Formats: sequence, structure tokens, C-alpha cells
Amino acid sequence: MKLSNEFKIGALTIFAVLFLFLGFNFLKGKNIFKNGFFLYAKFSEAKGLQNSNPVSINGFQAGSVYSIKASKDLKEILVEIKLNQDFEIPSTSLAAINSNPIGTSSVEITLGDDKKMLNSGDTLRSTYTAGLLGQVSSQIIPLADQAKMALTSADSLIKNFNSIVDLQTRTNMQQSIANLSRVTAGLTVTINSIQRLLDAQSGVIAATLGNVNSFTGNLAGNNARLNSSMMNLETTTRKLSELELQHTLNRLDSTITTLNVAVAQLNTTNGTVGALINDRQVYDQLSETARSLNILMDDLRVNPKRYVHFSLFGRRNDNNYLTKPLQPTTGYTPLKKDSLNK
Repeated sequence: MKLSNEFKIGALTIFAVLFLFLGFNFLKGKNIFKNGFFLYAKFSEAKGLQNSNPVSINGFQAGSVYSIKASKDLKEILVEIKLNQDFEIPSTSLAAINSNPIGTSSVEITLGDDKKMLNSGDTLRSTYTAGLLGQVSSQIIPLADQAKMALTSADSLIKNFNSIVDLQTRTNMQQSIANLSRVTAGLTVTINSIQRLLDAQSGVIAATLGNVNSFTGNLAGNNARLNSSMMNLETTTRKLSELELQHTLNRLDSTITTLNVAVAQLNTTNGTVGALINDRQVYDQLSETARSLNILMDDLRVNPKRYVHFSLFGRRNDNNYLTKPLQPTTGYTPLKKDSLNK
């Protein structure tokens, strides 16, 4: 059966229209058969959102806007979202429109923590975000208010200043500013002079800095030797201190030992001092000897001729010998028995 040209043209026209319809809906993100995972969200304003705008979950583009419908009173915008696959979306997830004045608006889904998942056809909870323009506006408006208040305060200050300052005060202020300019010029001249002086002495300063650098370099190079010398000096000082202390302790120990021996000898009757302290008889004999010696010395002083006889005529006088000292209080003092027993 031969097809006519009219039939061919009609079939081609129908095919072109169908292809154009399907392609247009494909570019808009719609599927004529509407199969897939769909969710809904209600907003108070669209914020420039259009069909086929991206839908992201945690920054990942998971789908697109399928359709946007408004209520009759335009107080509610119903957005139909088509996801690329059957994602697990918790029931407490939130949907928000991110407006971008220089780009394309999008829908951002923030996942919740509920264990119950949404099914295709369920409605997401919606929330409001200020967006980039809103954030900028929220930052600019307070700054603008502060700037307005600052300008108002500055204007009031200028008015008050003009009302207080008279012509004489203004003249004085102008003179002060002129004097300040002259002082600044003088400081500039002084700084230039100092700079020229520093330039003239730059070679000396550089040489001094070089010497300092060389000295510090030598110190750094001999750091190990300096540390070793300091350690040796510390060790020597410690040894000398320990040696002197040990020598002193040894001498003290020897002195204590000698003192103990002397005290022990004093406590016995072997030595003279010990016998004097501990033996009453020795003390009495020694006292009697001292008394006899004292009597002899007194008799020798009173009767020298009795002991030294030098005469051509005459004889010695053997009478009247002394039997006690002339002055008992000098040279010999008898001790009581109680004094030795103490």
C-alpha cells in the first residue's frame, strides 16, 4: 500500500510536535508519565524560584523543582519536588528556598534525625531563610542606622562648636595651626639632619655591628667549650668545697676525740690533774708542801744570815725558826673539804 504525501506530512508533523512537547518537558525537568519520587513543600513566597531549579540535600543536587503552584489568595506557594531516586528523607527534615540575586534560586533540604522516613507524595516541613540579599540587608541596615546617628551627632557637634567659638578663638586656632605647621617643618629639618649624621656614621655603625656579630658568632662557635669550662669549674668548686668541709669535719672529730681522752684522764687518778681533782690525800700533801715552801721563803727573807753566813767573826743564829707563814693570806689559801667534794 502506497502512502500518500499528505499522510507522510501529517505523520511527520505529529511526530515533530510530540518530540517538541516531550523535549520541552524534559528540559523543564518534567516527566509526562510522572513516575519517580515526589515531595511537596509549602512556602509563603517563591523568592524567584522557577520550574527545573535545582534541589539539593546537604549540598548534593538530588533533584529539581517539578512544578510551582499558588493558592487563590497568593498567600501560600506549593512547590512540587522531584528527586532523582528514592532517597531516605526523615520526616523531621526541613525545606527552605535559597534566593540568589545574581544566580538561580534553589531548594535546600536539611535532613532531620527522625527514624520515620517520608514516602513519595508526602509534604516536607518548610522554614524561612534570609538568603544572600537578606543577610546583606540585615548587616547593612544597622550600619546605615549607626551612620545616620553618627552624622546627626557630628552635625550637632559642629553647630555647638560654631555657637561657642567666636572670632578671636578662631583666630587663635588658626595661629595655633600655623605654629604647628612651623613646628612640623622644624621637626622635618631636625630629622633630615639626624639622617645625614647617621649616613655619615653608617660605616662606623656597620663596622661596630660587624664586630658585635663576629663576637656573637665566636661565642656561638665556642658554646660547647664554654659549657665544658663552666662544668669543669663547677665540678672543681664542688670538690674544693667538699674537701674543705671534710677536712674541717676530720679536725673537729680529732679535737673531740682528744677532749674525750683528756676528760677521761681527769676522771681517773692516774695523772696529776686527775689525782688533784679526785684524790684528797694528794691535794692535802700538795697543799702542805706549798705551805712549807711559803714558810721557808718567809724565813729566808726574815733571817737571811741563817742560810747565807759570811763573817770572819761570829756564828750562825739557829734560834727562832718560823713555824708558820708571816702572811697566811698570800701564796697559800687552805681549802675546805666541801670544796673538793663539789
